[in-house]
Amino acid sequence: MYRSLWLKLENFLDEEKRLFLGQVIRFGLTGGFTTFLNAAIYYIGAKWGHMAPLFSNFIGYLVAMIVGYLLHNYFSFRGHGCQDRHWQLFLRFSLASLLGLGLNSFWVGCMVNYLHLMKWTPLPFMVFVTPLVSFWLNRRWVFRPSKK
Repeated sequence: MYRSLWLKLENFLDEEKRLFLGQVIRFGLTGGFTTFLNAAIYYIGAKWGHMAPLFSNFIGYLVAMIVGYLLHNYFSFRGHGCQDRHWQLFLRFSLASLLGLGLNSFWVGCMVNYLHLMKWTPLPFMVFVTPLVSFWLNRRWVFRPSKK
C-alpha cells in the first residue's frame, strides 16, 4: 500500500520535493521519538520522581539531544548535507537544541511555575510547536548542504 502511494507521489513530485518529503517523514518519526522521550522523562521526573519541573525538563532534554543528534544525522537528514564534520555538526545541533530547550523551558516555566497550571499543560506545546521550529533549524542550518 505504501509503495503504491509513493509511486503515485513520484508522478506528481520532482526529485527535490520527494527528497524534502522524505526528510519531513523521517524527521517526524525521529523527532516524534525524541520528543516523546524528552516529554516522558520530564513528566516521570516531575510527577513521580519529585524533581523540580525545570530540572526534570533539562534531564529529558540532555537525553533527547544526544539520541536526536545520532538519529537525525544518520537517518532524518542522511544525504542532505555534509555529514563528515561531526564536531561542527554536533555544535550546531547542540545550539539548535538549546533553542528547543529554551522553548520547552518557557512552556514549563510559564504554565507550571507562573500560571500554576497542571504539570501536563506544557506537553502539547512541547510536542507540536517546538518540533516545527526544530525541523526548520535542522534543515536550514545544522544539516544544510555545504556550499560548493
